[in-house]
Amino acid sequence: MASSGNFCTLNPLTQPNSGTFSEGNLLFTHTAGAWRTTAGTMCMTTGKWYWEAYQYEDLVGNGFPCGIYDMDSGKFVSNMAGDYPGQSSSSQGANYSCYTNSGSYAQKRYNGTTLSMTIDDGDSGDVWQCAFDADAGKIWFGKNNTWDNNANPALGSNESYASISSSKWAPITCSYNDSNSENYPQNFGQDDTFAGRITAQGNTDDNGHGVFKYAPPTGFLALCSANLPISDDIDPAQTDDDYAGGKQFNTVIYTGNGSTQNITGLGFQPDFVWLKRRDGAKSHALFDSSRGVTKYISTDSNGAETTDTSTLTAFGSDGFSLASPAANNLVNGNGFTYVGWAWRANAGTTASNSEGNITATVQANTKAGFSIITYTGSGGTVSSANPTFGHGLESAPDFLIFKCRSDGSSNWIVWHQGLGGANKYMSLNATSAVATDTAWLSNTAPSSTLITTDNGGWGAVNGSSRTYVCYAWHNVEGMQKFGTYEGNGNNDGAFIYTGFRPRLVFIKNVDASQHWVTHDSARETFNPMDTPIDWDESYAEYTSSARAIDFLSNGFKCRTSDGEINSSQTFIYGAWGDVPFKYNNTF
Repeated sequence: MASSGNFCTLNPLTQPNSGTFSEGNLLFTHTAGAWRTTAGTMCMTTGKWYWEAYQYEDLVGNGFPCGIYDMDSGKFVSNMAGDYPGQSSSSQGANYSCYTNSGSYAQKRYNGTTLSMTIDDGDSGDVWQCAFDADAGKIWFGKNNTWDNNANPALGSNESYASISSSKWAPITCSYNDSNSENYPQNFGQDDTFAGRITAQGNTDDNGHGVFKYAPPTGFLALCSANLPISDDIDPAQTDDDYAGGKQFNTVIYTGNGSTQNITGLGFQPDFVWLKRRDGAKSHALFDSSRGVTKYISTDSNGAETTDTSTLTAFGSDGFSLASPAANNLVNGNGFTYVGWAWRANAGTTASNSEGNITATVQANTKAGFSIITYTGSGGTVSSANPTFGHGLESAPDFLIFKCRSDGSSNWIVWHQGLGGANKYMSLNATSAVATDTAWLSNTAPSSTLITTDNGGWGAVNGSSRTYVCYAWHNVEGMQKFGTYEGNGNNDGAFIYTGFRPRLVFIKNVDASQHWVTHDSARETFNPMDTPIDWDESYAEYTSSARAIDFLSNGFKCRTSDGEINSSQTFIYGAWGDVPFKYNNTF
């Protein structure tokens, strides 16, 4: 068998309510007297995938051997404690599953709907099969190499369910309490004997990975890290210069020396550098190579852009240079400690972009899904059309930050795809909950080429003759992720799948007045991460168990019930990666 890397397993972090994981986390057992569902450690966003599950006779009518769950739904598998997959269309995230009904035929269930399958409900020793095509949005259920509805997954025909939305789908299994306290052992390709329960068959996928009881349908692969997709643009196996985690984004910590110094170790030439003193109260200072060195803006203030020659003076090939500090010691005070978050754009080379009716100056990194946009406001509609400007990326942005540079009374304005619409926004320099204004983006979501802005001349984003900067990002598989989740109000908190080990994470409560909480793995080197910096405040980093999260190889997990990050409310987050899950060891 070819080297497969790590295989998917069941993830204990998705099922904190009860139960025991064993057999290399392929078997979940419990005596809860209720339904318990758990999900896998890997998500499927594209491609074709195959796995199997073993059946115990006493679980007929009491279990769901296999299925999928939408980990991007904002809801969590642990929220289904006491419920089974498909029981509700509102309280659960989207899921598709097969059920070993105690009648003549097995069933398939999706968000409150139940249909009979054409295969029987199974007996002891049966092996259930699941094939999922994330690109076509189709799933097939089978047993002992007989597929529901006389299907042929290899041909894409007679699927159990179709029209499955594009998202991050994780495999799931579920059971009710039973006398043997055993759920369905899973095989994602690492053990075709199910811990010695059946004889090995050794069927591999088309890439030679995995071992299965039955041959995977042609084109369908084992859920292992060797098969996980990643953009060639940021794949370390494809590029020496552009890979994620050290070539597109990085974090550095340093100590000020009260004189000039060069900060190195980023691994690339940065174009956007965000600096913050850690051990004392100083404003955030954001610099970018489009606006030019020595010019900064602060997220803890609505103040205009400041020019200060005693700050950042150059963007170097591996970092940035700092001047001898002025009395405020903003970024280089002697003996003070600092953190720098840095992004790569286009080495300071900008281009005029006239795709919209406002001509913008754009510096874009299309491989990493990040651009810096500067523009002058129109003050309202342009030639009887809503004002628009180009962002220079190849996909629609998922996260936007706006700041008026020329006015000292305009708030920072944030749009995030998880806010629920193009009429929603938040203020980066404030703790306030989400706000609604149909005019501010002209109620138009960003497109693959354009950002539509305020058609009434709102000074925060499009005042007449005012100057602005906009930072834009979109999701990049294995590198950066912007999403939403529902907190569970439990110290064994929400688990958020990103598909990589984070380097930097921000979290903001959408429903309540709370801070913009950030963690990074340069300042915090072990779990739990409990020393955040708040983007909306100038004070120092602080230690708080109420803000604790764990950084994991495939995402992060909240370790508190606090309202800042995990009360029973809605949260948005953004995460930039360290190591893609495809190449990661557990952290």
